[in-house]
Amino acid sequence: MSEKKQFGFTTAILHNDRQKPIEHGSLHKPVHTSVAYGYTDARQLASVFQGKEPGFRYGRQGNPTVAALEDKLTRMEDGVSTLCFATGMGAIGAVFQGLLRAGDHVVSSAFLFGNTNSLWQTVGGQGVDVAFVDATDVANVAAALTPATRIVFVETIANPRTQVADLARIGQLCRERGILFVVDNTMTTPYLFRPKSVGAGLVVNALTKSIGGHGIALGGSLTDTGEYDWSNYPHIAANYKRNPPAQWGMAQLRAKGLRDFGASLGPEAAHHIAVGAETLALRMERSCANALALARMLEADPRVAAVHYPGLASHPQHALTNELFRAAGSLFSFELSDGIDCFDYLNRLQIGIPASNLGDTRTLVIPVAHTIFYEMGAERRASMGIAESLIRVSVGIEDTADLLADFQGALPSL
Repeated sequence: MSEKKQFGFTTAILHNDRQKPIEHGSLHKPVHTSVAYGYTDARQLASVFQGKEPGFRYGRQGNPTVAALEDKLTRMEDGVSTLCFATGMGAIGAVFQGLLRAGDHVVSSAFLFGNTNSLWQTVGGQGVDVAFVDATDVANVAAALTPATRIVFVETIANPRTQVADLARIGQLCRERGILFVVDNTMTTPYLFRPKSVGAGLVVNALTKSIGGHGIALGGSLTDTGEYDWSNYPHIAANYKRNPPAQWGMAQLRAKGLRDFGASLGPEAAHHIAVGAETLALRMERSCANALALARMLEADPRVAAVHYPGLASHPQHALTNELFRAAGSLFSFELSDGIDCFDYLNRLQIGIPASNLGDTRTLVIPVAHTIFYEMGAERRASMGIAESLIRVSVGIEDTADLLADFQGALPSL
């Protein structure tokens, strides 16, 4: 298969491993479990360590199976290179560990995954100032910038209240100011949206979620899109500047996030994720269609107080969603009317499973305020628009009619 020929999303992912030689004609990159790599020429070993030629040094910094997944993700995001990590949080943590120093300033969306919010609180205690803003309007981001701002960080669609960031205009602002724009693409995936199209320099994906898709492997990734000029970044160490400037950022992130921080993805998990990625488009088509059908049904029911899904015309960023994304995603949240206990409702579901993951083939549900956002307290939850009755739904690929019957049948009679 020619490297030059352009293929559709799924075709390209299915055949990506074959763009490089594979042992014994295997259709998948095999699982390489060795953590050490021997060389017949000691000079070549030194050359690999010094970055003068490609090769593997030690399992913490790279593995052939993981490298094959990195190539696949780079193609999915139309980037220039990718690093994989043990978890999505490991990938986000590597950004902070590898690129920020005390005295730096970061502007972040206020509407964040709970663990990312918690990590920002930790970073704030280490001397990095973090400003949380409503990123649905670029004006709020612009107002928060300071001369020390190094990074603007947003999620495409917020988890769980589904606010959509003003991505294109934030990207333009970051270009004009020379600021690194980091976008977490987990909720949309590279099938629904490529952050490179709005000027993101780094793209985060929690591979545990929709890309892996089956709830059997943890993983995370950072993709360099080639949109950011790393020669403008002030904290690149001199030894990484031996590379061409386009490689500076990832060279430092690999050293600081993998070699030093140790957040490395294992080969078995990489294999599971790579196989799951092959059906990403097929699964997203089905789960997004299911999510829209469920959201519409619940919005029309008087026993439901509110439904938060960007695919609904009632959503504040519905028009923006249609401009940016192929579809509105597979996750939504809703609030039950007063007097309906969210725990009793969840316990009546037969298909929706109470669980904390998302992006699975199965539909998963969780009472947000009482679980994944409990630690942050009622005041912070209220500032994020998270009601005490809010239920998050990660919609799977079940038969649509079965899901509609299940979620409607669990509602009590008025």
